[in-house]
Order: sequence, then C-alpha cells, then structure tokens
Amino acid sequence: IKQFLLLSKRRTAIITQCLKDSETNKPNFMPRLYINRRLAMEHRDNPALDPSCKNAVFTQVLSLLEGSLLLWGVWPLRYDQWWECKFISEGIIDQGGGFRDSLADMSEELCPSSADTPVPLPFFVRTSNQGNSTGEARDMYVPNPSCKDFPKYEWIGQIMGAALRGKEFLVLALPGFVWKQLTGEEVSWSKDFPAVDSVLVKLLEVMEVMDKDTFEFKFGNELTYTTVLSDQRMVELIPNGSSTVVCYEDRKEFIHLVQKARLEESKEQIMAMQAGLLKVVPQAVLDLLTWQELEKKVCGDPEVTVDALKKLTQFEDFEPLDTRVQYFWEALNNFTNEDRSRFLRFVTGRSRLPARIYIYPDKMGSETTDALPESSTCSSTLFLPNYATAKVCEEKLRYAAYNCVAIDTDVSPWE
Repeated sequence: IKQFLLLSKRRTAIITQCLKDSETNKPNFMPRLYINRRLAMEHRDNPALDPSCKNAVFTQVLSLLEGSLLLWGVWPLRYDQWWECKFISEGIIDQGGGFRDSLADMSEELCPSSADTPVPLPFFVRTSNQGNSTGEARDMYVPNPSCKDFPKYEWIGQIMGAALRGKEFLVLALPGFVWKQLTGEEVSWSKDFPAVDSVLVKLLEVMEVMDKDTFEFKFGNELTYTTVLSDQRMVELIPNGSSTVVCYEDRKEFIHLVQKARLEESKEQIMAMQAGLLKVVPQAVLDLLTWQELEKKVCGDPEVTVDALKKLTQFEDFEPLDTRVQYFWEALNNFTNEDRSRFLRFVTGRSRLPARIYIYPDKMGSETTDALPESSTCSSTLFLPNYATAKVCEEKLRYAAYNCVAIDTDVSPWE
C-alpha cells in the first residue's frame, strides 16, 4: 500500500493537512531549563566517569521536562521554541539560540560527529563500517542492541517527531537501514545492510558460493553458530551455538541465521523510536513519506554548500562592493563541509540547512582588526569584522566556528 501512496500527486498536500489536523494548541507556558554545559562537556570527554550519564545535556533536558511530556511536540508549526535554556555560568537571554544550541548538543551526544571521540550516551553505537573504516557510510550509528531503556528511545522518537512538525533539527547519523524501519519500508540485506557492516555482507556473499575445499581450508572447525552484533556482543544463533561447528553443507542455514540476527539486532529499539514518533506524528504522515524525506525533515540537509548559504544569507549595512563581503565568501569557499556546518552552528545554533543568516558590520565599523567575529544565535546574526585579507577572515571564522561555543555575551553569567 505504501508504494501506491508514495505515487499520489496530492501527497504533499495530504501530509500538510494531516499535520495541521492533528496539532494541538501551543502550551500555556514555556519550560525554563537550567542546563550545566560545563558538566556535560566533562562527561563527553570521559563518559566512563558518569555511567548514569546524568550530566549529559540530553539527560538534563529530559529530567527537567518530565511531567510535561504527555502531548509533547504536537504543536502548531509557528511554535518553534519548545523550551527556554539558561546555561549555567554562561550569559544568555534565550530567544531561540540557546534552545537550538541545546538540540545541537543533544545531537552531538547521541551521534558524535567525530569518530575519535567516545560516545557519551548508551543509545546508539558506531556501525562496523565506522569502526573498520570500510564501506561507503563510515560515519553512521545504529541503535544499541544492548540498551533496553525503551522510554528514552521513545522520547528520542518524540523529539524527532517535533523536529518533523517544526523548523528545528535533531541531527542523527543513522543509515537508511534504520530510517526505512521507522517509515515502515521493507529492509533488504543486500541493499541496506552494507551501510552497517559491508565486510560481513561481502564475507557471507563469498561464503555462499565457496567450494567445500576452500570453506574447510578457511574455516576448519573454527566457525560456530555465533555472530557479533553492532555493540560487539557475541550471540548464539542456535542453542549451544558457540560449541556447534558450521559444516559446509549447513553454511546457507548459517548465513540465513546471521542475516536474521543482524537485521533484527536493533528491532526493539527502533520500534520504541517509532512509537515516540507516532505520539507526535500521525501514522498517515509516515505512510506518505519516503525514508529519505523523513531523514531530511528530522535532520536537515547535511550538505552545507556555498550556493545554498548565499540564498539564505542577508548582508545589512554593507556597501555593494565592500571587501568584507568578498572576503567572507572567499573564506567559506575554502571551508570544508564540516567547517561550514560548524560555522552555521556558531551563527544560528543549527548545524544543518535551511537556516537564515544575517550579517552586520561589527562595532569597529570599517576599521581593520584582528578580532574574532561575534554572533547572536537567537537572531542568527553574525557581526563581521573588517579583516585585512581573505586569509585572515578565513582563519578567524574557522577558529570561532570550532572554539567559540559558549554563550556569554547576552548578560553577565553571574546574574
């Protein structure tokens, strides 16, 4: 049925109407959350010191919101700030920027963008492709098969649903294998699982067509009815599987059992995420979306191109031929996609497009300076200094994008 629904010419209009018909009134008040990001950063650096993850931004937000989650997320589109953040020891008047920053922090905790950092929360694990640096999708995560905290997965699903309904993003680096299950699309071992564990997919392909001599030479009595899941946990495929050797004649049965175990390893966690999604988004909407559309609505566009930024950027109080504008675009042209994503977060609190940017001259005006740029994430505004060269502009913007993440210019942090 889903295949036919996706062909409907009125699909977009139906999705819009379904979301509108299911929305509730906006809340009578906006929760104010006091978040300690310094403790969260310490936890992110060494998660082993805090197994409960109580200091993670994700956990702080959830614990502070508990009790107000019954109809959470089913709001009108125009209600685009779900809570107000007060970052402890950071000066901020949150008119949207702090809120977006908290979402970005939660995204980074759930699925860290760097492969070199530990994963600070237990809900997702790196795919085998990421661990082995193999395959096409090397930066992906899958729900942790060992984690049975299903209410948390459900809440992750609710945030995803709120992002779908609204204008904000929860950036989760999940393969199509996961998104397909969330939308109810059928998953395939050969088409979808290579994004999770391409080495295993290839190994089983070779094993299936292997002759007996080669099989016995390669595996001997070492291959048993076990497999290793994405969480690096070995599981038995049959009773006493770890002590049962796979014979050549039974290799196809073994392959089938491995495929089944791996395809279903995160089934319960994904079902919980889907249950959370469905608390916020009608089933009809999921039926009408492809998995790619769901991913983009929840996570935004991962490609932050200069052309896209030009369409979304507005310069104020600059002369048409101002060199600051020229240097700015030269700098962004030299940025990598990751650099531009970091820059986008520095200015807007979002790491993905679409996000409008407003650029003003900084307080020094036309005077040349080496000062770092300043931003106001609440208004998505960059205050751009007048740099002597495009190279200096590039260096300063990149440094700010990677290092200036605290919000400390709105008010005194001690107020």
